[in-house]
Amino acid sequence: MTSNNDRKLANAKGAVRSKRLVNLIVVFAIFVKVSSTHAENQPITSPQASSFNLNNSSADIDLTEENTISTNSLEYRPINTNSQTPSATSTSTTHPQTSNVNPISAELASTTEVAITTTTALPSTNGKTCPMPGDLDDLTQNQFSQILTNDCRYDKLSKPHSDGPLGVDLQIDVRHIEAADQLQLKVHIQVQYSYLDERLRFEEFSPRRGHMLGEDALKSRIWVPHLIITNERDVSIMGFEGKDIYISISPKGEVIYSYRMSATIYCWMDLKKFPFDEQICQLNFQSWTYNSSQLVLRWEQPEPVKVASPLHLTEFTLEDFTTFESSKPAPVKGGFSGNFSTLTFRFHIAREVGFYIIDYFIPSVMLVSTSWVTFWLQADNTAPRVTLGTSTMLSFITLASGQTKTLPKVSYIKVSEIWFLGCSLFIFASMVEFAFVNIIWRRRKKVELKKVNSKYIFKSTLTPKLARRQLQQSISSSTLYKTRSCSSLNSRKVKDEATANSYNNYLTVHSFANIPKITTSDDNLMTNKEAASTAIEMPENDTIEEEPQNAPQKWTTMTPQEVANWIDKKSRVAFPIAFLFFNILFWSIVLCS
Repeated sequence: MTSNNDRKLANAKGAVRSKRLVNLIVVFAIFVKVSSTHAENQPITSPQASSFNLNNSSADIDLTEENTISTNSLEYRPINTNSQTPSATSTSTTHPQTSNVNPISAELASTTEVAITTTTALPSTNGKTCPMPGDLDDLTQNQFSQILTNDCRYDKLSKPHSDGPLGVDLQIDVRHIEAADQLQLKVHIQVQYSYLDERLRFEEFSPRRGHMLGEDALKSRIWVPHLIITNERDVSIMGFEGKDIYISISPKGEVIYSYRMSATIYCWMDLKKFPFDEQICQLNFQSWTYNSSQLVLRWEQPEPVKVASPLHLTEFTLEDFTTFESSKPAPVKGGFSGNFSTLTFRFHIAREVGFYIIDYFIPSVMLVSTSWVTFWLQADNTAPRVTLGTSTMLSFITLASGQTKTLPKVSYIKVSEIWFLGCSLFIFASMVEFAFVNIIWRRRKKVELKKVNSKYIFKSTLTPKLARRQLQQSISSSTLYKTRSCSSLNSRKVKDEATANSYNNYLTVHSFANIPKITTSDDNLMTNKEAASTAIEMPENDTIEEEPQNAPQKWTTMTPQEVANWIDKKSRVAFPIAFLFFNILFWSIVLCS
């Protein structure tokens, strides 16, 4: 029983397959017959093949045209037989499909007729004629652009024909400038080209159509100039959903091509005055394919460059800019020859110093001032003074390295490095001062000084043995000195030695005291007893000579602790004054040069 059912089911499936196969053969025969009949009745054929939708269930044939616009002189469009009024813009002739064919083809012929539309031929720039429908104003922009840029009349690989070199006007709109690093700038600009392409002129055969506007799709159908930025590092066209490209074609064939771009350009900066430097950078637009004999770049007049107000610059301010045109030879030989037209946008920028003043120079001054706190600490406080000095130096080095890590390694000295060396020198000098006073503090012998002033204190502390040697030599050379004869002490009282009949005994001694005069007289010349006695006369006050010039000098002594404290007190004043003088000299050179 089961096998019988299986055989019946298999037979039923075979019958269905056979029926489907027969239907396919019939449909194919109908298609061949209809095609041959259509070819006999209509000798003019379209270059574009018609597509037939075959439906097995109803066996109906739908004749549709692949494209509504054809470049041939004839166009076939299915129309409704119920329509009695032909198109106002075309001349139509209907041909009923009545021939001796099978009933299915007769039914198709009774419900379908072919409309023949005449068109006009548009002359092309290359001498060929390009057929085109007579009225183009009703077409969509996509359809019209396809006709306008058809390969039979438009070659987008070649530039437009012109008497002499083709002129391309350029205009840019600068929106943003920032520093990518110290030798590169990143700019956001909008670039616009304008030129004339006679091949895209359509005011004669589509007078009611205005400017054609499009984006990347329209740009891909036409020729546009290929320009490069010679000093670029990286360039990209900006856009969110797609590339921000704008194309405008006027009825006279004037083309405007615009796009927004982000470019990273090289700017060879002179950093000798960093961060107080001013730089001159430039954008160089140059033709890539055609030399100056075929294409010439020109700045759009009267405003070749527009600057956004306010211009967003993160680290610089735009001081001034200029534009000029030039011609440069080909960089390499071979495919490139001749001179190439170049447009240059040169701009002068100055670095903003507010960031560096707040984040670098003011903290540097504070760190240098912090190193002077050690002068108020006692010289034997080694731990706090060493800790304060080293931490100040390390903090300043860290601060300076944060500002210079992005700078290129150049061979010349920058202004920021001069400031770094000056501040480092002051911090290092405060540490050296501590080491000096600490050594003096630990001495045991007193310091011998001729005078208590800076000269002798530093001389005695730096060379104490030399100072003691000079002291000993001064004392030994001044203990004894020669004086005049004793007779000179009473020279004013003895006026006439011949009449006085007296003689003097001279005695010369070496002493620090004034020696009195000792006089003896002859007995025969004595007139009384009192005259016979020996008299010692003391010199008067005005007869005593002044202290000689080589008399011993007075020396003073100071303890090592007193010398150390004296040096610290002087350093409290000397270091700030020296640093103030350094600042006056530094800022006057930076701001006035």
